Amino acid sequence: MEILGTTLRICVDDLESSVAFYEGLTGTPALRFERGGVSVAAIGCFLLMSGPESELEVLRKVGATIAVKDVDEANEALTRAGARVIAGPVPTPAGRNLIALHPDGSVFEYVDRKVMTD
Repeated sequence: MEILGTTLRICVDDLESSVAFYEGLTGTPALRFERGGVSVAAIGCFLLMSGPESELEVLRKVGATIAVKDVDEANEALTRAGARVIAGPVPTPAGRNLIALHPDGSVFEYVDRKVMTD
């Protein structure tokens, strides 16, 4: 599995002021989308999330988002190494993802930029 980078996941109360700060910090415009009632803004290596506490509670359990070349390869490598895939792979607005539970109890999201087609 080829790991391309990581994204820091940050749950925020005020998405607009947080977006302004991180856009200013990184000099990068936000890529925005909605997912499951949560407003998301991807800015550089930061993933800001704002929404209902019931949704954020679940999202807080994921330690980081790890960009990989191919989610299917990640799925195979994770399973072979003893991790348990607990969600996905599924399409997202930016590609595909899966959520994996590592043997030590850590939970991570793995994403690629491949868009699934029917």
